[in-house]
Amino acid sequence: MFVKPYQKYNITTGERYRVYKLCEGYRINGIVRHHIIISLGRLEELKKVEQIKLLSTRVEELVINGGNTLAINTADDQVEQLAQHFYTEIRNKNHYDLGQVGHQEWETVNISTLKNRDAREIGSEWLCKQAFDQLGIDSFLQHQGWDQETINLATSHIICRAVYPASELKTLSYIKENSGIAEITGLNRDKLTKDMLYGVSNKLYGIKSHLENYLSRRTNELFDLEDKIILYDLTNTYYEGRMNGSKLARFGRSKEKRKDARLVVLGVVINREGFLKYSNIFEGNKADCRTLESVIDILSCSTSDCGRKPIVVLDAGIATDENVSMLKSKGYSYMCVSRSSLKEYHADTTSIPVEIKDRKGNPIELLKVKSCSDKDQYLWVRSHAKALKEDSMNGLLSQRFEEGIQGIQEGIQKKGGTKKIDKVYERIGRLKQKYPSVHKYYDIIVSDDGNGTVTGIRYCHKTGEDPDKQAGIYFLRTSLTGTDEKTLWDIYNIIREVEYTFRVLKSDLDLRPIYHKTDSASMAHLQLGILAYWLVATIRYQLKQQGYNSNWREIIRIMGTQKCVTTSMVNIRKETISVRQCTEPTKEVTRIYDFLKYKHAPFSRKKSVVPLTEIFKNNSP
Repeated sequence: MFVKPYQKYNITTGERYRVYKLCEGYRINGIVRHHIIISLGRLEELKKVEQIKLLSTRVEELVINGGNTLAINTADDQVEQLAQHFYTEIRNKNHYDLGQVGHQEWETVNISTLKNRDAREIGSEWLCKQAFDQLGIDSFLQHQGWDQETINLATSHIICRAVYPASELKTLSYIKENSGIAEITGLNRDKLTKDMLYGVSNKLYGIKSHLENYLSRRTNELFDLEDKIILYDLTNTYYEGRMNGSKLARFGRSKEKRKDARLVVLGVVINREGFLKYSNIFEGNKADCRTLESVIDILSCSTSDCGRKPIVVLDAGIATDENVSMLKSKGYSYMCVSRSSLKEYHADTTSIPVEIKDRKGNPIELLKVKSCSDKDQYLWVRSHAKALKEDSMNGLLSQRFEEGIQGIQEGIQKKGGTKKIDKVYERIGRLKQKYPSVHKYYDIIVSDDGNGTVTGIRYCHKTGEDPDKQAGIYFLRTSLTGTDEKTLWDIYNIIREVEYTFRVLKSDLDLRPIYHKTDSASMAHLQLGILAYWLVATIRYQLKQQGYNSNWREIIRIMGTQKCVTTSMVNIRKETISVRQCTEPTKEVTRIYDFLKYKHAPFSRKKSVVPLTEIFKNNSP
């Protein structure tokens, strides 16, 4: 249901005024039509557009539930009074099919004419639409001066990126052929083109900073959050194309091992709950450690005011000595993995060893230590699972290193093999470069005849060196003092949220790879994925609060079981009755809706009765 305004003119007084009517839409042979349920009058009591929209929503709630429902979203007494009044009028005048609330309607139909058609995906789209409304993005875009048609287009595009991440061309096909998103947002899918999708993506990128700041504040207010801990990290994604002349695309160190492709770097700041605070796009050859200073000053306006600056949690790649000094100078506390293993340290006199369990039940030992070279606090960490993994890896690497030495030895003994001393040392150097973590535990002895020809080569383990001694041990570096070992460990492990964020963005929301050919289209593509992530984070945060921890792909799979379908049949009066409604949600879908306190369907039922003569008239050439 929706409220539609009509302009009126009083001939006697010359007054122009507006009246409102409650309508519902339906489709016959591809033609969209509106059915007026009831006239609402001038609605002079309601001063805001949001109140009028809320009125139609509340009336629909009452119709669906037979008037026996409390207002969920209505906090306006005037709106509630009007909704109750108009619902009573609809019921008394029988202006709507109220079979669910006691008015049974019987029809004699020809069962052989029963058909189901136009089945579309609706569950995932409806889930995301309610998260979209919860964040208030529609109202924000209205305040930015966007017209309703463009807002409907943007809403549909963002939701489709969250549900069915694909190119604009494939998204167009999905909206037109598979999805019921147009029925939820009011989008006219018959007139939709891929160029319209490209255009709205660019328009959304044009308000990136304003929208990002709004959503950052909105989620803090909505869920009563304080940004006491924030996390910063970067990832890169590659282009499928040459991108010659691009200012963003550069060759760099690809995390997907795509050395042949140009890259673009995405940096994000998130809070411990997984909500984005800030994002930026850098050139593909931008080093991780060079981006922090350009981002850190923006945190004050992107995070909530909780009385102090948040703790910054960093990956080891960003935590250089320069960045650590910069954070200290700006008054930020920090936590990171030490970029180098401490050589000289001693246990903190106030600390005793602590043993905890990780999520898989493996033991982890913690101990606060002091470095002899600086005044920072360090947490000595030994993970038994990590030690086993490193031992296994070191064993394999040692085996391969020794096989490499034996290969050099075979070349010395073989006719025509490498025997010159400078070439042999060159091969040894390349082998050490290939296995930097294990060669330091070996002594390699080269024998020659004094004329520059090698006669033999042998190796042995260095005396007193144990490659397994440091296995599984690493150090966390922090400026936090007076904090116990368990708390320090918990703070650092929040960095897993960044890892999950990147996994969702790059895999679930299709940010990797990029097929666009221009910088502007690439940035709009990345921004659209980030906006879709806001919906994902909003839904998953609320579900996790209820103990529901499924990943996003699994949630989409479950919600995809709810469809929207049109059932038509011919009655005894030769009229075609068409009923458009959503399938009943499964038990698991109902659980998700109930956890989120969302409505179970976008509409209850849409019914139309068309005489057979009108169908023939519409189908005639």
